[in-house]
Amino acid sequence: MTIIKNGTLVLEKGAEKGDLAFEEGKITRVGGQIPAGAGDEVIDAEGCFIYPGFIDQHTHLQMDTGTAWTADDFESGTRAAACGGTTTIVDFATQDRGDTMMHALEIWKGRAEGVSRCNYAFHMAITDWNEQTKKELEKIREEGVCSFKIYMAYDNLRVSDSEALEILESMKQIGGLCGCHCENGPLITTLQQRQIDAGNTGPAGHPVSRPAEAEAEAIDRYTWLASLADVPVYIVHLSSKLGLEEVRKVRERGQTVYAETCPQYLLMDDEKYLLPGFEGAKYVMSPPLRGKEDVEALREAVLSGEIDAIATDHCSFNYGSQKTLGKDDFRKIPNGAPGIEHRPSLVISLLQDKLDPAALCRLLSTGPARLMGMYPRKGCLKPGSDADLVIWDPSVSWTIEAALQQQNVDYTPYEGTQIHGRARDVFVNGIPAAHLGEPVGAPAGEYVKR
Repeated sequence: MTIIKNGTLVLEKGAEKGDLAFEEGKITRVGGQIPAGAGDEVIDAEGCFIYPGFIDQHTHLQMDTGTAWTADDFESGTRAAACGGTTTIVDFATQDRGDTMMHALEIWKGRAEGVSRCNYAFHMAITDWNEQTKKELEKIREEGVCSFKIYMAYDNLRVSDSEALEILESMKQIGGLCGCHCENGPLITTLQQRQIDAGNTGPAGHPVSRPAEAEAEAIDRYTWLASLADVPVYIVHLSSKLGLEEVRKVRERGQTVYAETCPQYLLMDDEKYLLPGFEGAKYVMSPPLRGKEDVEALREAVLSGEIDAIATDHCSFNYGSQKTLGKDDFRKIPNGAPGIEHRPSLVISLLQDKLDPAALCRLLSTGPARLMGMYPRKGCLKPGSDADLVIWDPSVSWTIEAALQQQNVDYTPYEGTQIHGRARDVFVNGIPAAHLGEPVGAPAGEYVKR
């Protein structure tokens, strides 16, 4: 048995001083003083918080966009995640058009198995809605996939409104939750061409061609489809004040909608696209960074409890060799940015003076666990829960630097950001996975059947 002593346990009811014990990958005792017996390992966590392992429910690892593979595969991506305190990710297995969902799941499982340093689960992104896909849904659900995703943007991924309605109706039959990339794809295509025609071919053309109105309109449309299907839905990477206002309208009319945002939309704004040279390409992601007013609105929504989870949408591409594919046309810049390693540090540093540890845990662990069908196996400190644990030292101050990161990418959008607190020790299934930002031991991540 391993006993973590003298720390402050972050429980759902609040933080309290106490010990925690775990054995064979499961938490066995929580709270009070736990005496150590012969052969027990004791870890002193004086001055530290003990969190349930953080969960990032929105990542893209080892993914081919058609023009570039993401810089992080499951080995490097989960290594970076674990070193930052994330013990479980939910990645996107994506069905290719003309292929089956089961084949996509097999491919993604094969990429992750045996190399992942944190646990992994999968959403299923549906891109080809047909009779075969409909028949597969029950089987996919039996494989432990309970969350799905559709796109309203990207010609090679998006489904029609009628297909979206049928997919949402199917969620009710199988007990699934469907997330959506909410941007109006055809509108964006038109606005992109206008920017190119006007000679605005650099990174600054990206945010202008994907305005907040394109997000808000898609959220409105998607949630009305969900109303017809009578199912709750999940809005991924909410980025704008207009989009937030649509979420509020949906909730006011009595629908259930879950909202996720990301650190980039809480910490950076669209001035990044005006950096000299081609530097703005580092921040080309979809949805794009928004204005200062949007940043402030989303921060307020986080503090008021309107945001259910903070994920990364980690989708890394090297600046020097991949982002430059779009040096003459911003439409060809691979969309995405890294963040899987630094999310807990960024969020806690930003919010720890405004939210207590239990509220931070709701955003980074408990909320995602509940939303993704993992609770109480994960996302909480309870006897019987998995021993995915983070000993968090709030006394440490440090600076994010690409040169020191585990992410397999040549930059970080958070370069130079001052951080207060870090993951001292990280356990995945009771096995040490990281210490002071460095990996330890062999990969211990397992597939999470939800």
